[in-house]
Amino acid sequence: MVKSVALRQLAQLVEGELVGDGDVQIHDLDALEMAGVGAISFLAQAKDAASLLNSGAAAVIVPMAIETADMPIIRVRDPYLAAALIHTFLLKAPFQAAGVHAKSHVGAQTVVPDQISIAPLAVIGDRVRLGQRVTIESGVVIGDDVQIGDDTQILANVTVGRGCRIGCRVTIHPGAVIGSDGYGYATDSRGYHVKRPQVGIVQIDDDVEIGANTCIDRATFGVTWIKSGTKIDNLVQVAHNVVVGENCLIVAQVGIAGSTSLGRNVVLGGQAGLSGHIHLEDGVMVAAQAGIHNNQPKGAVIAGTPAMPMRKFARVVAALGRLPEIVSELRRMRKEIAALQDAQDVQEKQV
Repeated sequence: MVKSVALRQLAQLVEGELVGDGDVQIHDLDALEMAGVGAISFLAQAKDAASLLNSGAAAVIVPMAIETADMPIIRVRDPYLAAALIHTFLLKAPFQAAGVHAKSHVGAQTVVPDQISIAPLAVIGDRVRLGQRVTIESGVVIGDDVQIGDDTQILANVTVGRGCRIGCRVTIHPGAVIGSDGYGYATDSRGYHVKRPQVGIVQIDDDVEIGANTCIDRATFGVTWIKSGTKIDNLVQVAHNVVVGENCLIVAQVGIAGSTSLGRNVVLGGQAGLSGHIHLEDGVMVAAQAGIHNNQPKGAVIAGTPAMPMRKFARVVAALGRLPEIVSELRRMRKEIAALQDAQDVQEKQV
């Protein structure tokens, strides 16, 4: 690991309460059952406290409900978050400026700072502006007039189309395509599909992460915009002129159709599909495989296709599970009603 630090420094980092020896040196973070000398681990829930007895961890991050253990502990409100902060801190290494590899291509009038790492077989177009401490791996293609901010990582085989803007501290994982043409066609009277020129760009703000093989299409006009702090998983499709608000979470295989917008802190579960030209307000949570066809209010929790409030969806699913029995019961009741009707008809004829 990159560094070794005293446990008390890590407690200060996460604003936790240290119980035990603060001089213990930590250089790694590992799972509770695998952690050994020099490694810190975490316990997410107090109900699992018995697992501490079998751990060889040098220290453990625990919930506030746990007051003591056989090893030093850091008591925090959110062990999972604290573990993420500590792990990032332990792994963070100074930027290594490898420079521009001789087997890469850098276009005319491109601004290349002194702190840069451009791997072999990367292709960078004309008039590109690169920030300090940018990493561009092999196979990356950067189009003309692109801007990339400080401390951004563009990993292997990523394509960033002409004119797109990438902020600072962005990570784009292998195979992602930023700025391909939006899916826009006009159909003439003969049924032929005429392509609409896609002349806009993609803008990705600071602290965004884009997963492998995700595609974000350029706008027809204007901007397809991914705002700061948003994290997008692998294999996501974001169509032209979509706006994704700050700090959203978009899980794998989500599809967002054109001109749809998301507010802040929206969560989209895996394989959710959003129709075009709708808006999800702040804090909306969408379950996996949901199909969203209309606007959603602030804080809505929705599921199903077509999407509905989660509580209603749970009742619908429960009812679907009983559907065969309900149908059988209805058939039985229809037979009984028919028999009663026949008996009444016979009785009336006798009268």
